[in-house]
Amino acid sequence: MERYDYLLKFLIIGNAATGKTCLMRWFLEGKFKQDSLHTIGVEFGTKVLRVDSKSVKLQIWDTAGQERFQCITRSYYRGAACALVVYDITDRESFNAINSWISSVRELALPNLTVILIGNKVDLDANLREVTELEGKQCAIDNGAYTFLETSAKNGSNVLDAFTAAVRSVLEQIQNGSNPTQMSYPVGIGPAHLTFPGSNESVNSTKSSKLCCRS
Repeated sequence: MERYDYLLKFLIIGNAATGKTCLMRWFLEGKFKQDSLHTIGVEFGTKVLRVDSKSVKLQIWDTAGQERFQCITRSYYRGAACALVVYDITDRESFNAINSWISSVRELALPNLTVILIGNKVDLDANLREVTELEGKQCAIDNGAYTFLETSAKNGSNVLDAFTAAVRSVLEQIQNGSNPTQMSYPVGIGPAHLTFPGSNESVNSTKSSKLCCRS
């Protein structure tokens, strides 16, 4: 049996062609696929990530950015603990759409879900850049994002850091005394035996069926 402490649902959202699928594939497989096609609807992957002595299983939903698919993809927002919101640093239009993406996911998922803002394709020629790093940082502050990173889905720069930061944001809430079964967004309890901080309640594998992160 695969052992983990928590189960979290993550979304990857943003305009089409910003590299969302490549980010997910690099995180899951540690490699870049040159001939990636545009996502149609949603793609799904899972991985167990160990952060701060806890093993967390991520259910990652990579959503299509094209407007014609949004009525489908937004139905998957419910129950998400985190949204990784991605723009292309060489595409000003994708950056300008960030406010809309964040507003939408907070409306349809939960207002207080963790947001990680990602400026992707930092590996490209600097002359192609249309959005400065400072603009990205300010956008993250303005939208209450947990953090901001510039990444490369081609060489893997900061990809693991982005997912790690997202997991850590949830673990911080738990370490601060929140019981994950009572948090505002679903946090599934894994098969590993746990005792919640600030509580005498012990959860073991017999309660692993309480996995809330479902689409």
